Amino acid sequence: MCGRFVRKRQLSETAPDFGVTEVIDDLPPSFNVAPTHNVGVVIRDKHKKMVSMRWGLVPAWATDPRIGSKLINARAETLVSRSAFKKALKLRRCLVIADGFYEWRKQGGTKTPLLIHLRSKRTFGFAGLYETWKSPLGEWIVSCTIVTTRPNELVIPIHDRMPVILSKDAEEFWLDSDIADHNRLLDLLQPYPADKMSAYEVSDLVNSVKNDSAVCIEPARTSAQALEQRRLF
Repeated sequence: MCGRFVRKRQLSETAPDFGVTEVIDDLPPSFNVAPTHNVGVVIRDKHKKMVSMRWGLVPAWATDPRIGSKLINARAETLVSRSAFKKALKLRRCLVIADGFYEWRKQGGTKTPLLIHLRSKRTFGFAGLYETWKSPLGEWIVSCTIVTTRPNELVIPIHDRMPVILSKDAEEFWLDSDIADHNRLLDLLQPYPADKMSAYEVSDLVNSVKNDSAVCIEPARTSAQALEQRRLF
């Protein structure tokens, strides 16, 4: 599962990392991105564009947009069979821009938040799908979901799922609208190599979506000290 993640930079600043030639929408950094928030997304039409979409996919056939809160993730194993995702897999694939994601490790009765990221610290793209929905009143909502897969060796002790992080070569393939063979697409949806990732504990500040500052991504002890200093001064 992926229920929270991090975007460290202004969305437009990440455009060169993905070969984007047109930024349609811009978003500020966010250190606690949550479902229903607007997220930065790369799509490709005639060329790559950077846009914003609501996180939580609302299928075109939906009667209530609140269904999106249940479709923040899409399991790679069921993309072809689920009606909410199979058409988007063929026609509307995207990259959701991130610098890391949070997961909570369960130990007894406690849950400890961790930030999981690439060792290189580079900005990356989650494999995503998107849809456009029109309400009976004419409101348009463009929304997306993040594809998940089985965990790698780093994530196994933390959670039984992880988001699909695409390599640079895989990003190009995933965005290529001329590729419709779902078997070739599904082959991309593998766990990212564990030896290229790292994780560390962060403050439980991330438990509340109201908290959105760089303190959220500091190591737990460091963030606790920073908060204590703020109280003193």
